[in-house]
Amino acid sequence: MSRRTPKDLTQRLETVIKTLIPQRGQSADELGPMMRAIKAVHSVTDNTSTSPEDLERQRAAQELFGRLVAPSIGIRNDGLTVGEVPAEWVSLEHGHDRRHAVLYCHGGGYTCGQLAYARILASKLALCTGFDVLSFEYRLAPEHRYPAALQDALAMWDYLMYMGYGARDVIVAGDSAGGNLALELCLKLKAQGRAQPRGLLLFSPWTDMTATGKSYRTCRDLDPLLTLEYVEAVRAAYTGPDADWADPRYSPLFADLRGMPPTLVQVGTNEILRSDSERLAEALQKAGGYAKLEVYEECWHVFQQMPIHRAEVAMESAGRFVQRLM
Repeated sequence: MSRRTPKDLTQRLETVIKTLIPQRGQSADELGPMMRAIKAVHSVTDNTSTSPEDLERQRAAQELFGRLVAPSIGIRNDGLTVGEVPAEWVSLEHGHDRRHAVLYCHGGGYTCGQLAYARILASKLALCTGFDVLSFEYRLAPEHRYPAALQDALAMWDYLMYMGYGARDVIVAGDSAGGNLALELCLKLKAQGRAQPRGLLLFSPWTDMTATGKSYRTCRDLDPLLTLEYVEAVRAAYTGPDADWADPRYSPLFADLRGMPPTLVQVGTNEILRSDSERLAEALQKAGGYAKLEVYEECWHVFQQMPIHRAEVAMESAGRFVQRLM
């Protein structure tokens, strides 16, 4: 296979995104171009490969995608470094709540994701909650396997506590693998006997690395983003190929979920991780916690990132959930 240069990759992504991604407020019956855009963006690289060359291309694609799609009007970004972890405060330019914060864990299968990519949902979280949002570049696999990402998330939590926020002042949010990380952070805090955050916002969280949910079969041909082969590749990169993926350190679905924060889970009908969300909400409720599951028709993995009406509806719901908690 011929090697694409960064210039080739940039040109292809810009063409795909600018011509096929719909504008804000697009109606539900116009999702055809959006699905084509998503598939085209994700076909730029072989996302089942974790070779250094393919990972470089995957990470470049995500970074460019973030720069093209992230909301910018009324948003400011302030970079910082916590220890050795690059991070960024994403805030509203005017009239926001400085007493509370969102700690946001980005997705990317634990193998991809940078601040530019994280800025898409970080900006939307700032807009829907009115809070400052702290996102961070945790170390990525396979260069840095478990527990590197969790250690970085814990360092960011400690930073917030050092800055004067109480646990009850913080919402933890995450999408996809970031949803896994958000849950694992809460489980680590619980194991340490520390206070839990005020709430959890989870967008298509990856909760079961065993991939045993029925949606891996029923949504195989519906999901425009994810495949079982991709899940198998990134879980091996994150944990090592011989890990027990039923271990709660990797699959929070199988953890003792008693004492977890009130949680909102959002997922689309057309994604293979749908069962991960449905089973998590059920497990949280069985453990005596509060969990609200929202399933969005004809939507795909982390659709909240996109400039479409259903994403706006979902983020508005997330904002209402947070305001009720506070």
